[in-house]
Amino acid sequence: MVIVLQGRPSVLQRIKDDPAVNRIYDAVFGFVRTFLYRLSPVLTARQRFRLETGRSLPLHHPVTFDEKLFWLMLFWRHPLKAQCADKLGVRRYAEGLGLGHLLVDLIGVFETPEAIDFGALPDQFALKGTHGCGYNIICRDKAALDPERARRQLARWMKQDYARVYGEVQYEGLTPRILCEPFLDDGTGRAPTDFKLHCFHGKVHYTTVCTGRGPDGQGAHYDHYDREWRRQMPISTFGVHPERWHPQPAGYEAMVEAAERLSKPFPFVRVDFYSVRGKVLLGEMTFTPGGCLDPGLTDEAQRALGDLIHLPEPLHPLRG
Repeated sequence: MVIVLQGRPSVLQRIKDDPAVNRIYDAVFGFVRTFLYRLSPVLTARQRFRLETGRSLPLHHPVTFDEKLFWLMLFWRHPLKAQCADKLGVRRYAEGLGLGHLLVDLIGVFETPEAIDFGALPDQFALKGTHGCGYNIICRDKAALDPERARRQLARWMKQDYARVYGEVQYEGLTPRILCEPFLDDGTGRAPTDFKLHCFHGKVHYTTVCTGRGPDGQGAHYDHYDREWRRQMPISTFGVHPERWHPQPAGYEAMVEAAERLSKPFPFVRVDFYSVRGKVLLGEMTFTPGGCLDPGLTDEAQRALGDLIHLPEPLHPLRG
């Protein structure tokens, strides 16, 4: 989720922003998610998989890409996964590997929304919650930003345990903080192109290019390229689109090298980068894309990508 808090909010938005409405919503849905997750993350995973696919999740004999992602999430809880799921922790991990030069500059780190001095921030910036996905406020014009509305939204996110949203256990127990980074402007007026390198056992196998995202995060296109950027890969149910062939970005070799160093300890991880005005920047590391469910992959791709993951010995008991 990317929120752009600019302009006068609509009546519906004001209702959604109302603290009383938010408290009721958070209480009801938070209770349901928390109850199910506390019963069992495995139960949460089984329910989500059945609702999405209509099938039982075969955790004892996973075959497809999604099935193996669920297995790794539930039973291979390596401590590095939790560190790299945290937006501050992944920075420390990258710095430890000598990749600090790929990090986006930090304007500030805040423990609470009240600690943010909006007057001291630049005209454009991004605020990100460190403890989950989609906790982002993108500001393109500070003069149009409502600071109190932004603080209310951040406060809601800070109270959430993201592990309970989709049962993604690597987020459990992360300390919520707020990062402030510069707004990344590649001159298009939209979110910069996102290069998502899919790494299996420390090797990049393909890259997804995400373009066209509007201010609300909608309207994106996804195209998939092999490691050498020679062809588009027919792994999506939407097919390939040669008419929007993307040239290899500046610094792609550096992306591949960094992704393979970062991903070496993991059976699978997606490492995201930006190429902004010729400079390569690390975005994030994702172990459970789509919460372990990608309905956009063809059946053939699900099996082929699943074959690339060789499941390690479990680090958590195989129950459920």
